[in-house]
Amino acid sequence: MSAGVRGRHAASADRLPLAALLALALAGFVTILTEALPAGLLHQIGQGLAVSESLAGQLVTVYATGSLVAAMPLMAATQRVRRRSLLLAAIAGFAIANSVTTVSTSYGVTLVARFLAGMSAGLLWALLAGCAARMVPEHQKGRAIAIAMVGTPLALSLGVPAGTFLGNLVGWRLCFGIMSLLALLLLAWVRIKVPDYPGQTGGKSLSLKRVWIMRGIRPVLLVVLTFVLAHNLLYTYIAPFLAAAGMAARTDLVLLVFGVASLVGIWVIGVLVDRHLRALTLASICLFALAAILLGVLGDAPAAVYAAVVIWGLAFGGAATLFQTALAQAAGEAADMAQSMLVTAWNMAIAGGGLLGGVLLDRFGAGAFPPALLALLLVTLGIVCAARRQQ
Repeated sequence: MSAGVRGRHAASADRLPLAALLALALAGFVTILTEALPAGLLHQIGQGLAVSESLAGQLVTVYATGSLVAAMPLMAATQRVRRRSLLLAAIAGFAIANSVTTVSTSYGVTLVARFLAGMSAGLLWALLAGCAARMVPEHQKGRAIAIAMVGTPLALSLGVPAGTFLGNLVGWRLCFGIMSLLALLLLAWVRIKVPDYPGQTGGKSLSLKRVWIMRGIRPVLLVVLTFVLAHNLLYTYIAPFLAAAGMAARTDLVLLVFGVASLVGIWVIGVLVDRHLRALTLASICLFALAAILLGVLGDAPAAVYAAVVIWGLAFGGAATLFQTALAQAAGEAADMAQSMLVTAWNMAIAGGGLLGGVLLDRFGAGAFPPALLALLLVTLGIVCAARRQQ
């Protein structure tokens, strides 16, 4: 074989399957947008379902609850099912749930639909990283996972503001109808472009307990819990924090800046993660800690707040890729089961951020957030360092 032919074969082998990976990214986009869209349309949803805004807000809570309780049991029960079939089932769940939400006039029925959507999200998030990693050689797994995860910051930075604007313009029901159509298109895209992979064979099926005790699994999950808890504590209560800093009118701009910085962060992580996983993890923790210090010391200065938000976005943008790559490496063939544990830990952190942030805000005010973030991030740093010493 000539050198030129060998070069072309090598280039072909290193070429990422972008069409398939972008289908996974769109699946993540649909998942995040389905989860977060009600938050920007609480008034309209409350009027449409004849409930208060606080009750309308429970559409977000019950979605997260569905993900939390379903991810691990569903993955344990479906270990032997082919992966693309599971992925299609999860996406179909979104199509059904969002269609029901579009036409429902009953608050109870809508809650059930949101719980179904949350269950679909738990299943889908447990599958995405594993599917992406199996499409590429070992040295490209991190980059593939980064591309599959790009839908998350895109949904947060662009999708949610655009959905809120569209909902205010044409009504919240049409927004969920559009989400259903996106899910239907995604079903066709995944069926055509995403390769199919077998589940675990009978002799390889693993219990949750066996995956839990595998070397390297627990430190990653603890890092996810503490790091994402710190993030959600601030993200959930960013509006009152900015109000205390005299920036209440700039909340939308601050969130846009965070979203754009997150996109940059996930791009950087995607380029470097396969070679520098540990260094990037440490850098993300330290950058987030720097942002917390800036907010604590100069939180009343708009320029410092914007700088801190940029640093925070850079730190958080690629976090999911870092954690999922580390977990995939530790779990090996049990990656899907391990990812379901990550989904559970992530949703626990979301719920914990809301609870802890609410307590801090009520008892101590928004000024308590930066010290709390710093404490959580120091714990995160300690876990990473201790895990290194144990290797």
